[in-house]
Amino acid sequence: MNFLLIIVGLILLVLGGNWLLKSAVALSLKLNISKVVIGMTVVSFATSAPELIVSINAALNNSSDLALGNVIGSNIANLGLVLGITLLLGSIKVEKTFYKIDWPVMIIATGLLFWFLANDKVILRYEGIVLVAFLVIFIVYLLRSQKNIDLEELEDGTDIAGFKIVLFLIIGGLGLWGGSELLINGATALAKDFGVTERVIGVTIVSIGTSIPELAASIVAVIKKEKAISLGNLIGSNIFNILAVIGITSIITPISLTDNRLLTSDIYWMLGISLIILPLVLLPKKYKLNWKDGTLLLLCYCFFIYLTL
Repeated sequence: MNFLLIIVGLILLVLGGNWLLKSAVALSLKLNISKVVIGMTVVSFATSAPELIVSINAALNNSSDLALGNVIGSNIANLGLVLGITLLLGSIKVEKTFYKIDWPVMIIATGLLFWFLANDKVILRYEGIVLVAFLVIFIVYLLRSQKNIDLEELEDGTDIAGFKIVLFLIIGGLGLWGGSELLINGATALAKDFGVTERVIGVTIVSIGTSIPELAASIVAVIKKEKAISLGNLIGSNIFNILAVIGITSIITPISLTDNRLLTSDIYWMLGISLIILPLVLLPKKYKLNWKDGTLLLLCYCFFIYLTL
């Protein structure tokens, strides 16, 4: 039964990723907003919904390590696993806004999470408010600074009626959410059968499951040659995971760290793989990521999983 849940979940995730991407591209055309911005807002928010749902449920059920492990592990998986696989399918040209805005915000968000946890091993309500406020400021700045960027030529069929855009957004989001729920429930049940700890479940099984929407959306983006959305989706998802998922969850209920390995090991992996993206983008050929970079990221992720298990 658990394997059936995983298979159905994967199917829903792939279909949801396709619907969500189609609506995102059409929305960028309607609003004359850069596709990178759409990728970092609409797509990344919808694909990060599973992390939010899982983390809130985990925290409310006194499973804070699962909530934290989910976010930290998901951010590692987004850059190591998802970006790695995406780059094996094709190279990605990186916009200059990556190192001017997107990457610095991701590093600041990661640093804030580390600081709050290292201080007293608890994310308090006021700290959650700080994280959410930072996200709001970032989104407002992003939209104001890039709204008038010219769009590239879009594929035929992306000029969709307004009500269909909303419909695709809803269906795509529900597909990603439902698929992730099925996948996580099946995978977590299997993991618990082997007596795996809550922290390990969070940073591996659950985080991979909640990162599959990003993988599905990114693969579809590469196939449809919308690679700007692919990279923007991943960076935006990591920012959203910390600022919104941890922020909103801690506003609802404080998140207490129990397993010190989340602070002494996992969070350093998250910071490290976030930092390594910048030199990969700038060296040796500026503003371009290829299969070699993808191979390195995948190796890093496999090593992380090996050490965790």
